[in-house]
Amino acid sequence: MADRPNAVVAMRPDIVDLVLPPALRARLDTLADVSAGPPLTDWSGADLATTDVLLTGWGCPPLDTALLDRAPRLAAVLHAAGTVKGHVGPEVWQRGIAVSSAADANAAPVIEFTLATVWLAARRTLGAAAGYGTGHYPGYRERRGADGAVVGVIGASRIGRGVIARLLAAPAGFHVLLADPYVSAAEAAALGVELVDPDELCHRSDIVTVHAPDLPETHHLLDARRLRLLQDGAAVINTARGRLLDTQALTEQCATGRVEAYLDVTDPEPLPPEHPLRALPNVLITPHIAGCQGTEVQRLGAYAVDELERWISGRPLLGAIRAEQLARIA
Repeated sequence: MADRPNAVVAMRPDIVDLVLPPALRARLDTLADVSAGPPLTDWSGADLATTDVLLTGWGCPPLDTALLDRAPRLAAVLHAAGTVKGHVGPEVWQRGIAVSSAADANAAPVIEFTLATVWLAARRTLGAAAGYGTGHYPGYRERRGADGAVVGVIGASRIGRGVIARLLAAPAGFHVLLADPYVSAAEAAALGVELVDPDELCHRSDIVTVHAPDLPETHHLLDARRLRLLQDGAAVINTARGRLLDTQALTEQCATGRVEAYLDVTDPEPLPPEHPLRALPNVLITPHIAGCQGTEVQRLGAYAVDELERWISGRPLLGAIRAEQLARIA
């Protein structure tokens, strides 16, 4: 590793000032000699012969073998965003290059967004708002509350685990179910949740919240059959990836009025303006805003710059990604 490495920033130009605002960019400049000019969004013509570190973000092009051959000194890829799947492949680790992600920094807003949505779902807010819009004012026996609600969490990812911890600490006395094939009964007990399969989770939950990665085996994890298992009055929350839900099947279930959906991600994304899911009063669709937004985006840059400082001093990277994790991360 270099005492004062040469660094290149590779991300979309429209976000670089959000990721690295002036004070943070000044700190970065004290740690590394940063290549002048705008951030890179493609590698054509880029001279990476003396580059030690790539500080990447949304819009970074893939680090293929041809690119790596042009960067013989590259030793670390520090990603100021969540998943590295879009630009990092096995060949990066094969060359001994360290990889880090700021996914931990991005997880906190998603956890908070999910918890806020759980509280809305527990009150069946969308149905109540739709009824109020047509002149119905609910009596107290009609109203829903959160106390004792069963919340099914699909996926014990870092976000899933954060949601579980917050649910169990809430005063509502939530009972939390977990479906995750990689979690043992002992680990589930340590988390304070009841481990079940996805079918049982759907059947028993008042609220289902999805936090699994987008993998071939999780495509349409909530398909038509499982969505039919949901009890009347249940709610589905998805802040993970749209492909985990069968959009057509979800549309059909929501159209009956028996299920609410709170979707920060969709498949396709964005949904076409004419898609019927958009018109349903018991569906809330937001434009992928659960993660870091606006001024929060600097948290990602700060995490990456902290990682650079750790790397320079020889300390372990807190957001280190290993090659064997690539197949299972979001």
